[in-house]
Amino acid sequence: MPRRSAAVYRRRRLVVVIGLILLVAAIGVGIWLLIAKPWAAADASPKPTSSSSETPTTTPTDSESPSPSPSAEQTPAIVACEANDVEVAAVTDAETYAAGVLPKLSISLTNKGTEDCTLDVGSTTQVFTISSGADVWWRSTDCQENPSSMIATLTAGTTVTSKDPVTWDRTRSSVETCDQENRQRAPGGGASYHVEVSIGGFTSVTTTQILLY
Repeated sequence: MPRRSAAVYRRRRLVVVIGLILLVAAIGVGIWLLIAKPWAAADASPKPTSSSSETPTTTPTDSESPSPSPSAEQTPAIVACEANDVEVAAVTDAETYAAGVLPKLSISLTNKGTEDCTLDVGSTTQVFTISSGADVWWRSTDCQENPSSMIATLTAGTTVTSKDPVTWDRTRSSVETCDQENRQRAPGGGASYHVEVSIGGFTSVTTTQILLY
């Protein structure tokens, strides 16, 4: 068997050394791939991070909660008048009336209570009634035109009187005879008549007497 030259041995050793180097390099690359996993960054979805622009949600403490502003003091509402507090009376401009003179009738209201109260004093709620004994001669509502409402405040402990009187034409009234010119006239000669009034559902306790001549 012929002896190989030294050059052949050197080439073989070089091939072995290069192979060992390549093997070591391959093993090192494999270990790095297992540890580093460079594909994970490309394949995995990035985890969300908090943004500095987001408004943090906080639970307000007692010191942060706004203090309620003080409410304005409420003025108590004025209540409607009650029967026990109001005294109603019919007022006439005279006690006796000569022939041809027409009686003018007004209303007196007294708040006997200790608190102010409200009452509808409009013509819608006013009723004057004139009687002679048991015979009712006239009611102001029989031929009333354009009645109206007016809420007024009655001050406690004061008396007020209506400013615009109602005139009795000294005739007998009824809703059927409002347009008649020759209605029955009330007798004079000193005849006695009594005036009663109610307003807002409150009726005068007593009547006011007048004499017609």
